[in-house]
Amino acid sequence: MEFEGTVYKILPATKGTSARGDWQRQDVVFDYNDGGNFSRKICVTFFNRPDDVAKLHEGNTYQVSVNIESREYNGRWYTDIRAWRLQAKQQEAPAAAPMPDLPPMAAEPTYAAAPINEVDDLPF
Repeated sequence: MEFEGTVYKILPATKGTSARGDWQRQDVVFDYNDGGNFSRKICVTFFNRPDDVAKLHEGNTYQVSVNIESREYNGRWYTDIRAWRLQAKQQEAPAAAPMPDLPPMAAEPTYAAAPINEVDDLPF
């Protein structure tokens, strides 16, 4: 699944060691608006992806690809939303503003055709 969201908050990383080795988990809360009147908060987990989290900045918009998985433990259900790809949304380039140290450009002069009756009085 993919969604476009704005980084609302980057939570602190959690680190540990398991039988498979060291791991790092960091949650990031995105503000997601699906076109309705209200936005929703989505907490996405980045598992062993510290480089992706380092690229994130609060307030910036990203395209996030996630896997959603639920599991049962002791009769209760838990849902994980794990990111597997992250792309920064292309920001529109600001409109070019005139350079303040240059004078405004004058309108290009228009030249009228010389009248046919005009006498050329220049020497050869």
